[in-house]
Amino acid sequence: MKRWIPFMKSAPTVAVIRLQGVIASGARGQLNDAALAPAIERAFRRGKPDAVALVINSPGGSPAQSSLIAARIRRLSEEKSIPVIGFVEDVAASGGYWLACAADEIFVDESSILGSIGVISAGFGFPQALEKLGVERRVHTAGKSKSMMDPFRPENPEDVERLKALQEQIHQSFIRHVKTRRGGKLPDGEDLFTGDVWIGQGAVDNGLADGVGHLVPVMKTRFGKDVRFRMYGQRRGLASRLGLSIAEEALTTIEDRAGFARFGL
Repeated sequence: MKRWIPFMKSAPTVAVIRLQGVIASGARGQLNDAALAPAIERAFRRGKPDAVALVINSPGGSPAQSSLIAARIRRLSEEKSIPVIGFVEDVAASGGYWLACAADEIFVDESSILGSIGVISAGFGFPQALEKLGVERRVHTAGKSKSMMDPFRPENPEDVERLKALQEQIHQSFIRHVKTRRGGKLPDGEDLFTGDVWIGQGAVDNGLADGVGHLVPVMKTRFGKDVRFRMYGQRRGLASRLGLSIAEEALTTIEDRAGFARFGL
């Protein structure tokens, strides 16, 4: 009733955005900018919260989607003058850590995994598969790089070098983002951009996080015991809610589990 009584101050409010899963565009990932945009916009715009909390549990994924989501969060934080605090659950690695760096402060659990500030590309090669099956593959391109990393051809050293050059550009973009957001907190002389990961307090000691703490107690300490939480997250589509996209959800689940399995989760 307090909020309906004129001149009576309402309890502090924290908007909570859950960022859970692999980061990928379209239906392939649980986290992407297009799907999350409505929830992020509502979290910042509804009733001027005292803070926005990001609850992060992601092994990473698309660099572009990670950048788009983080940029949206930063833009709204600056426009609305609302602080953003991140809370890592199991893992914030690779693109997941990119998202964590959108926060002004990052808190972790003692067992949280953070880091993996690097770029990876993985696939399979089947250069003899079609021959054994008696199948002839016909590929015609305009542009010598159009069939780069074709899995049905032997690996080409020139393609590998080209891929590594592309990965290096993305890696440098990731490093710039981390240094921009965490620069003053990172220790001098430490190479934190090798793709390695740190656990809990180790991440704090290396400047990747600010402390060990969980959402509710940290927010109650900061805003008082009467603080209220408003939860926001990606809404599932009607087809998904009705169970009409079982195959699509199964593939998404497999990709999601594979991402977390990289970190033993």
